[in-house]
Amino acid sequence: MTRKAAIIGGGVIGGGWAARFLLNGWDVGVFDPDPEAERKIAAVMANARLALPALSDVPMPVEGKLTFHGTIGEAVEGAEYVQESVSERIELKHKVYAQLQQENPGVLIGSSTSGFKASDLQKGSPAPANIIVAHPFNPVYLLPLSEISGSPANPAEVVERTVGIMKDIGMFPLVIRHEIDAFIGNRFLEAVWREALWMLKDGIATTEEIDEAIRMGFGLRWGQMGLFETYRIAGGEAGMRHFMAQFGPALKWPWTKLMDVPEFNEELVDLVANQSDAQSGMHTIRELERIRDRNLVGFLRSLKDLNWGAGKVLLAHDAARAATFNAEMAKGLDTGAKAAPLVMYQGQVLPGWIDYNGHMTESRYYFVNSEAIDNLLRTIGAGMDYVAAGHSFYSAETHIRHLGEAKLGDQIRAEVQILSADEKRFRSFVRVMVGEVCVATVEQLCLHVKMAEGKTVPAAPEVWARLEAIAKAHAALPLPEGAGRAIGQPR
Repeated sequence: MTRKAAIIGGGVIGGGWAARFLLNGWDVGVFDPDPEAERKIAAVMANARLALPALSDVPMPVEGKLTFHGTIGEAVEGAEYVQESVSERIELKHKVYAQLQQENPGVLIGSSTSGFKASDLQKGSPAPANIIVAHPFNPVYLLPLSEISGSPANPAEVVERTVGIMKDIGMFPLVIRHEIDAFIGNRFLEAVWREALWMLKDGIATTEEIDEAIRMGFGLRWGQMGLFETYRIAGGEAGMRHFMAQFGPALKWPWTKLMDVPEFNEELVDLVANQSDAQSGMHTIRELERIRDRNLVGFLRSLKDLNWGAGKVLLAHDAARAATFNAEMAKGLDTGAKAAPLVMYQGQVLPGWIDYNGHMTESRYYFVNSEAIDNLLRTIGAGMDYVAAGHSFYSAETHIRHLGEAKLGDQIRAEVQILSADEKRFRSFVRVMVGEVCVATVEQLCLHVKMAEGKTVPAAPEVWARLEAIAKAHAALPLPEGAGRAIGQPR
């Protein structure tokens, strides 16, 4: 059954939440009185469709249905969760919550607020337990952090339910121990922002020079180690205690102006805005968003390859969705395999996948085939647990034909057809598709091996039963064009 979320407020943050839910298979109902809301969210969705699937190595769920509504009541109908992202005006938020709870009394409401505590948001509500903070970071569809902050009015089960929803859409829910204004991330960012404004106002550095100090130096460390782990390394082999002894006395030096805020006036606004225009004005906002997203995808995929930092969240989300996908496929086989190729991989052509011609490189076609066959093996019960027990399917022969061109950003899928199989082997034929165009085929022979002895043996009965069911169903399909074709053979 498809789950539904309501998004109240469709600006940058609300649009990002809509994209995050939609691309993870939720239906989304949006309410925003702005007549440009549909256009703005369409622009966010276009960026998100390019970026978020690039982080996944398992098939993305079918995108949810996006609807726009003229009233809050229509948007929240049938929703199990609401993400409120209206302007930071407490009286407006209270008005929105009153309408939401009148239309859907039991609905869970998460707020994107940047600073209000949950207890502030809950004032005057007939059901304060169902209002909680779920504060994200932009772009919501890529950055996983969601700061979950409740009040004493929120029972543990409400916090747990919020955490569960965030995990379902691939977020990293960080539950804050005690209520605090602006939570963790913004408290930290505000301190950095104040210091940056002082350096700008005092003529020490420009907006571009301050940004360079971050992105060329400590920002790269923070993105994968944070603050304290970075400083632990700075302490050398003696660790954090040595770092504190070395640098702790600097806390008393008169460096900081953290408790002193520059006067907010037109002069300061002009200074910041003019320098920012000179720094980045040659790009539109949408261009900057796409540049940002491509960079973030590269950083996040690197962290994912190392199972580190935010990469852990991506791997865990992939694993959860892969388990669901394979369980559903296995259930389908147990109730009767269909006479149709199995879609075993869906993904996107990434920047690192293309060659100097701008086309997907040869190795990535093999990768797509490998991912598809790995999904097939997990589906029939020959996944990593099976390998750990000493058995596996080994590739014996592989033949790739290049029929078309997959380019950067293309959405691709792999359809698996089993041509033949017995207890010791199977022959697969994979079509790599871009839309309805077959850009490559991969034919492969895999042998079932007892790994300790390195010899071919029959597969476990339960594994063979599922593989046999697929093979029998696929026997009704016509032999694919090109199956069995030798290299260089005339067409």
